[in-house]
Amino acid sequence: MKQVLKPIEQPFSPEVEKILAQYPRSSDGKIIKLFRVFANSLRFLTNKGVVNLLDKDSPLSLKEREIVILRVTANTNCEYEWGVHVSVFSQAAGLSKEQIIATKLASPDVDVWSEAESLLIKSVDELCHHALIQNDTYALFQEQWSLEQQLEILSLCGNYHTVSFIANTTRISTEEMAAKFPSSF
Repeated sequence: MKQVLKPIEQPFSPEVEKILAQYPRSSDGKIIKLFRVFANSLRFLTNKGVVNLLDKDSPLSLKEREIVILRVTANTNCEYEWGVHVSVFSQAAGLSKEQIIATKLASPDVDVWSEAESLLIKSVDELCHHALIQNDTYALFQEQWSLEQQLEILSLCGNYHTVSFIANTTRISTEEMAAKFPSSF
């Protein structure tokens, strides 16, 4: 079943109403559409779109989460954050050596990924390169992931762009324990 992220409409549930009361309003006193899109996920809404996405309550599997993070940080050429995540999370996420390398050096359709994982990587690549998921990919994306998962994926991409921008711009050196980008696949 296709799940489409869109602004929720009134009447809001009491829980959503209470959380939205904390959000800024437009000049005419209304909750803007973006915030009402956030309301598709109470977790996302509660944290005002800047969420702790590394917690145990994520609607994504650890592997899905790490694929998104590794691909975003690879796309932004952020060796610092990519290396930290490879070193700290890749084993627990069940990523193989080939999959780790593929997050940096391969197209989404290499044979190290499942169909859903390939779709996830393609979606991340499109977000990184076009600031949106293209129509054909987006239709599949909506069928694959719940509304809460969709928001989590989009937010992970945004959050890790921010992390990459900060790490790259500040030119912090890689951690001693962190992996380095691979040179070949």
